[in-house]
Amino acid sequence: MREFFRMLAEDTSYNIFQATVPKIKRDQFLVKMMKMGMEEAKCHEFFSMMDADLDNEIDLFEWEKLLNMKENMSQYFQLPNPKTGKLEPIIAPLTDEEQEQFQNMLRRINIIAEHATFRNVRIMVDAEQSYFQPAINRLVIELMRRFNHEKSIIFNTYQCYLKGAYDSIKMDLEFAKRSDFFFGGKLVRGAYMEQERARAKGLGYADLICPTYDATNEMYIKVVDLCMQHILERRQQKVAIMLATHNENTVRMVIKKMEEYGIGPQDKVICFGQLLGMCDQVSFSLGQAGYSVYKYVPYGSVDKVIPYLSRRAQENKSLLQGAVKERQLLVSEVKRRIRNFEWSRRPPPATPQGTPPPPAMPHASSPRAV
Repeated sequence: MREFFRMLAEDTSYNIFQATVPKIKRDQFLVKMMKMGMEEAKCHEFFSMMDADLDNEIDLFEWEKLLNMKENMSQYFQLPNPKTGKLEPIIAPLTDEEQEQFQNMLRRINIIAEHATFRNVRIMVDAEQSYFQPAINRLVIELMRRFNHEKSIIFNTYQCYLKGAYDSIKMDLEFAKRSDFFFGGKLVRGAYMEQERARAKGLGYADLICPTYDATNEMYIKVVDLCMQHILERRQQKVAIMLATHNENTVRMVIKKMEEYGIGPQDKVICFGQLLGMCDQVSFSLGQAGYSVYKYVPYGSVDKVIPYLSRRAQENKSLLQGAVKERQLLVSEVKRRIRNFEWSRRPPPATPQGTPPPPAMPHASSPRAV
């Protein structure tokens, strides 16, 4: 839908947040849509539905209302069939069965979100392939708007290996600010690079993935910067971010950024997450220094969990080297305890006030972890 907006607004910058935000005037809209085969009366009706402030212009936020409307939008998007000459919808409406399935899905999602709110726990919705993600993103933002009134309960996931990651999260941050709800975001690099590139090549469209690993890192840092700016701007914990990463260099970068922005671990707006059993030396160092750290556990049948873990290993082959490193650290710690007759050790708790020093983590030989 955003791409269609850019086309109507004749915006070729691929930046919806430039100084002059693109808008569509009524006359411009009529010309474009009538060329596509929409009747003039339908054009006026459609535009009036979108023009919330009645200024005869539509911006992107007003355009987003399309996704909230319950009207059958296929009646507005019609093109003449070259063989029959009759107008036919270019958006296929859901069948009755599909509509029932969709409503059931929404009901189940709402039950889960309501229970999470009651139990005061967070829901982090994972990201999928780019051709699924727009629908997932829209559902999650709607859940945020409904349930994130007092704190960030619902979190959306943003894959920073996508070229459009910055625009996507900036749009959602601005929307949360404009709609005055709490924003929750989980930042990852991404897990479907080979699949995405193969699909883009096969279907002949531009690759959506950043061209290099360094470009992905730059995108990640850019997104982290943006999130921290919004954390400071909105205050009151209205923006909460999880950094789901096993990359020690990324963790160091984020801690340095937190210091630059004056964000401390006691603010409880930035947390870290790693898989249980992976990069424990990072998790323990962060926790001991007072940062919020979560170890997440994939569970389910073997045929579903193994593919998930395989993708984690594929998106970062250095995790295998990290496992070797962890074993070396464990062996070293066991030897140290034997030498000192220290069979158990409880690290001192972190000081609750003030910003603790960055955790001292071993340097990774190949830090290309996600």
